[in-house]
Amino acid sequence: MSEPAITDRGASPRWRKSSYSGPEGGSCVEVLDGHPTGVPVRDSKTPQGPTLHFPAGPWSSFITSLKNRDAPSP
Repeated sequence: MSEPAITDRGASPRWRKSSYSGPEGGSCVEVLDGHPTGVPVRDSKTPQGPTLHFPAGPWSSFITSLKNRDAPSP
């Protein structure tokens, strides 16, 4: 199976930094919004470096589980 091409790995308005990434430049993760075949993820400190590509369904489940984990108990 071939990986979908991501033609612009540089700064792009579609790349969005995680809200959990601090402004001090620590562990920074960015996702590419609006990609037609899933969710590309990269390290914002090396935008020209490799990306991971996740199918949209599993990515959504992953994010939901993180949000549920972080939700305060009643």
